[in-house]
Amino acid sequence: MFVDLRRELELIREKLATIGGSLDVAGKRKEITRLEAEMAAPGFWENPARAQAVTRQLARLRDTLADYERLSSECEELAVLLDLAEEEADQELLTEIEGDVRRLAQSLTALEMAVLLAGPYDTASAIVTLHAGAGGTDAQDWVAMLFRMYTRWAEARGFEVRLLDSLAGDEAGLKSVTFEVNGPNAYGYLRAERGVHRLVRISPFDASGRRHTSFASVDVLPVLEESGAVEIKPEEIRVDTFRASGAGGQHVNKTESAVRITHLPTGITVTCQSERSQAANKAAALEILQAKLLDLKIKEQEAQLAKLRGEQREIAWGSQIRSYVLNPYSLVKDHRTGVEQGNVQAVLDGEIDAFIHAFLLAEAQQRMASEVPAVNRAR
Repeated sequence: MFVDLRRELELIREKLATIGGSLDVAGKRKEITRLEAEMAAPGFWENPARAQAVTRQLARLRDTLADYERLSSECEELAVLLDLAEEEADQELLTEIEGDVRRLAQSLTALEMAVLLAGPYDTASAIVTLHAGAGGTDAQDWVAMLFRMYTRWAEARGFEVRLLDSLAGDEAGLKSVTFEVNGPNAYGYLRAERGVHRLVRISPFDASGRRHTSFASVDVLPVLEESGAVEIKPEEIRVDTFRASGAGGQHVNKTESAVRITHLPTGITVTCQSERSQAANKAAALEILQAKLLDLKIKEQEAQLAKLRGEQREIAWGSQIRSYVLNPYSLVKDHRTGVEQGNVQAVLDGEIDAFIHAFLLAEAQQRMASEVPAVNRAR
């Protein structure tokens, strides 16, 4: 037992070292100091949205650093206690240490997720859009299946799902659907799902019972807490109203409650028709447009950074990210990380955390690897 516990503690120590590298402790302390100075400045509470965002970010940074330091200290204390228990052959102390090591490992997993979700918008709620690709009716049915999968995943976490817009399929399913997932870190988790999802199965819509391959795209955007994060000038948008289609009752279908907003400089178009009033649909559409414009801004910045670093990213990364095979065998495989699950139905019922965690971990490792050459060039 001594050998096993020592090995477990060594693995925990290695994980803590990796987390410490990803966490950038010195950088986080500087950020805490900066945020504290901002909070102490006169007029801080004059912008409530900004004040709340800063307060939440500061609390998250403090909690993450405190957890890292506490777990590092506990790991070293347990190593000392284990040496003592071995020297004195104290079985009672050994049993106590075993329980503490187990709890430490669980706390470490939670800390790891907090560190992995360290992006500027990872704490935000998410706007998810699914689009049917190649595959006709099967692809539209596949969109409905994915919508159900993400809804189940969100419900299991206690997140709220709000439908923003949908377009029914010709025979079954959905051509597209946009929905909001409200909950802490929803965007941080769900951005791991961005890309093309592939389904292989015996088509229920094929009388000959042939195997079909269908595709659907998943796009994920953060819900912005501060309206000032991206400025949308009134003269830069065109707002069109029309009658909503689909379910929604007499009011929805007989009045021009649906809203389409076009951002003239970029050509980005957003439609929302799920709310009962035109004003509510316009507010929801503006929220989506703001998220799309932020996403465009981030992608432009990432492209510029990639040029500066001389990075060559694979086109496949983030395109066809995952395959769900129901026939001739059962397997879900993530092509980015290699993670596989044999229970396809469980995955379609919302059990996607293994894929999300593996992606976030791979992303963090890739980020650290890309930062090393940049640091070396800066010397």
